[in-house]
Amino acid sequence: MTTPTTRTSHATNWAGNLTYSAARVVRPTTPDELADVVRTSPRVKALGSRHSFDDVADTTGTHVVLDAFDDGRPPVVVDPQTGVASVAAGLRYGDVTRHVQGAGRALANLASLPHISVAGSVATATHGSGDGVGSLASAVVGVELVTGEGDVRTVRRRDPDFSGVVVALGALGVVTRLELETEPTFDVRQDVHLGLSWDAITSHLDEITGSAYSVSLFTDWGPDGAQQVWRKTRLVPGDEGAAIEDFFGTRLAATPVHMLDGIDPVHCTPQLGEAGPWNERLPHFRLDFTPSNGEELQSEYLVPREHALAGVEALRALGPRVAPLLQVSEIRTVAADREPLWLSPFHGPTVGFHFTWKHLPDDVARLLPDVEAALAPLGARPHWGKLSHAVAAGVDPDALARLADAYPHLADFRSLAERYDPSGRFRGGFVERLLAL
Repeated sequence: MTTPTTRTSHATNWAGNLTYSAARVVRPTTPDELADVVRTSPRVKALGSRHSFDDVADTTGTHVVLDAFDDGRPPVVVDPQTGVASVAAGLRYGDVTRHVQGAGRALANLASLPHISVAGSVATATHGSGDGVGSLASAVVGVELVTGEGDVRTVRRRDPDFSGVVVALGALGVVTRLELETEPTFDVRQDVHLGLSWDAITSHLDEITGSAYSVSLFTDWGPDGAQQVWRKTRLVPGDEGAAIEDFFGTRLAATPVHMLDGIDPVHCTPQLGEAGPWNERLPHFRLDFTPSNGEELQSEYLVPREHALAGVEALRALGPRVAPLLQVSEIRTVAADREPLWLSPFHGPTVGFHFTWKHLPDDVARLLPDVEAALAPLGARPHWGKLSHAVAAGVDPDALARLADAYPHLADFRSLAERYDPSGRFRGGFVERLLAL
């Protein structure tokens, strides 16, 4: 057996606001190496693209990175009969989508960034936007993982464990492969509308978010409403579509824009109604753009769709405190899961309130309890991989307990984790705190 690449770990996450606790980082190249690392490590955790802003992926033991892992199969295989794509878990979504598009297929939804890893995104219920499209986890039909005893297990939709395995926060093992449902390829045109008032939002929110396949509203929570609305319209390949000139009092952007004032939009996906493949339009950013590190923090709260307008009003009331710390905030929608996924926040139609903060961790940490208190009566759940008061280490046990109460299958998930990982190898960071409740 070859020896996997190892180095001492003092790595930080993508934003630089968290230094991981792992003693070492290991990059196994074969299934045998990976199984051996898992079996011999008292504590171990998979580490993806590090685009989490909290310690959901942390461990005091060994971080396993799968960027050099080779199980002898092609990284992406699309079954021509079923359309299911078998995907190496360590790949970035942008790399996966190029293979899927090359096979004449598509994924229903993508996140804003194509640079994030497939396994990490699914494990934390990461999502894009669209009234009719679910989170990235909703495309999963099968999960292959190495469990606490070093065994390989594949769980598919018909398996009774499936509901707990897909969105699992890395608590059940090291995911090595995912099987994703695809559909025939499609094109998307992206139009940006400027200057959407709060009156229009509160009077016509359902019409606005339902006006295209994917809709994102960008705001600073000031008095002027949403400064930009990015509308991504689904098209049959070859169809150019048409812009909506009269859209609730807005005006069409005449030149490409970035959602942040003064930033060059060259790294954003094509706008101005230029139609193109789904994988080059559904994300907000191009794959060949390397996101800047250390310049932002992120939070997101998922609220049941029926409380969307109440959420808007609650956050508008906090606008004078939010705006000084904010780069931009995004309002987006997510469809309900098609399958019951125990730790997914998308048990029904959902609206997401996303915050991209300035890199002011102390100031943001002081504000988040008030943001959560305003949204808690509406059933808000924080995104597992982003900053929140409830998830933060050792800050407020009561907030963590309230978060746990929002997931009625947490006890089932805890039992599943004990069965897949009886030695507790994959517990660490936030996962440790959650499963200890």
